[in-house]
Amino acid sequence: MSANIAEMELRRAASMLGGGQKRIDAQHARGKLTARERVGILLDEGSFEEIDAYVEHNCVDFGMPENTIPGDGVVTGSGTINGRLVFVFSQDFTVIGGAVSERHAMKICKVMDMAMKVGAPVIGINDSGGARIQEGVASLGGYAEIFQRNVLASGVVPQLSLIMGPCAGGAVYSPAMTDFIFMVKDTSYMFVTGPEVVRTVTNEIVTQEELGGAVTHTTKTSVADLALENDIEALLMVREFFDFLPLSNRSEVPARPSSDPWDRAEASLDTVIPASATQPYDMHEVVRKVLDEGDFFEVQPAHAGNILCGFGRIEGRTVGVVANQPMVLAGCLDINSSKKAARFVRFCDAFSIPIITFVDVPGFLPGTSQEHNGIIKHGAKLLFAYAEATVPKITVITRKAYGGAYDVMASKHLRGDLNYAWPTAEIAVMGAKGAVEIIFRGLSAEEQAEKTREYEDRFANPFVAASKGFIDEVIYPHATRRRIALGLRKLRNKSLENPWKKHDNIPL
Repeated sequence: MSANIAEMELRRAASMLGGGQKRIDAQHARGKLTARERVGILLDEGSFEEIDAYVEHNCVDFGMPENTIPGDGVVTGSGTINGRLVFVFSQDFTVIGGAVSERHAMKICKVMDMAMKVGAPVIGINDSGGARIQEGVASLGGYAEIFQRNVLASGVVPQLSLIMGPCAGGAVYSPAMTDFIFMVKDTSYMFVTGPEVVRTVTNEIVTQEELGGAVTHTTKTSVADLALENDIEALLMVREFFDFLPLSNRSEVPARPSSDPWDRAEASLDTVIPASATQPYDMHEVVRKVLDEGDFFEVQPAHAGNILCGFGRIEGRTVGVVANQPMVLAGCLDINSSKKAARFVRFCDAFSIPIITFVDVPGFLPGTSQEHNGIIKHGAKLLFAYAEATVPKITVITRKAYGGAYDVMASKHLRGDLNYAWPTAEIAVMGAKGAVEIIFRGLSAEEQAEKTREYEDRFANPFVAASKGFIDEVIYPHATRRRIALGLRKLRNKSLENPWKKHDNIPL
């Protein structure tokens, strides 16, 4: 028996060492943690239970039988984050550059299958040179098996990706199909074709960081949600983020004790809207003053800043927040903000997270660039997402709600459950000046000014919409938190189903 135990310990030690101390030192020299160190920081201490530590590749070509390391370049298993179950895989760059073999992919698929069975999130830590060339199509087949599971798991369990090294070629499509992606500045990148191929084909000279680094993907492309400074910050941020997510589409949103009174009045909200309709204010202030302890976890904060998306809590329970931001493009909806918010709304709906929408939107951004790049279809994505959503939806119009953008932003007509407005709300087809110039085209400047004042008196308020039942109540700004909390209590057992269909056909 002792000999068997000694053999097990020997094999376990070999698996723990990965590609060896020299390669571990090289990984540290790049400012990166090893696969196991990352798992140790991500999960609660002592909670990780590894599976498939002894799996080896089955390649017999190109001298690969002499290059066999237990675990085959990926650490897989389960553990807990703040006591809640999660399945993880962490690619080991010290083992053949973390390249994906058939068996490597099989290990990842196994934890994803288990997560689907039991209803728990999957967190993937990507640090890989791509497909293992020596295995040819078997490696590509392994990737496709992972892709298939990403698709099947979508909307069933939350999927998070941490990009903590290279992720190139076909490998990028697995994280792209997950719900949220966190990247690390300077050490991680994602692209379909690398700088060398780009230079050869198009003569463009570009660095890895410019082409697919963390800053590029969190500002320009919206592929990733957050760019963090280093591995440790990224892993700790995922732990914080994980607390907002339900375990699966059959689980309730997580709840935690809160000392913030549900009926707390926030007097400063009564004066947050500037006297001038053209003067901006920071919607972050409104959002944070309504949520528990001012805690707001924003996703994609560096992309499409004219709309805010993120998670917070009311009475300790997770809510999703979407809010127009007057500080950027006056809060107009454009292509990027529509796509950003639509995907967020669909995530919340998939996992039964109530959606709180704060509205201050003067319309869709005009211009040939927007029209020629498809604002019609992209704007329709957000409209579609809100109209499709069956979760509790509470809307608060703080100031402007003009034109089609009023409809899109969780209006009563898109099955909004509770639609509130502040006394400062202006709900109309368009702004007073533009409306008067169209309706009273032939009048003098003085007469148009008079008509503009008349139009403002008539429509620059929430009461016309309230008289038609499109606004449920005009509320005091300081009472917003109390109203939302009461609304969420009422809507907790909401039951609403869309007509049966195989799936919808959202305007992609």
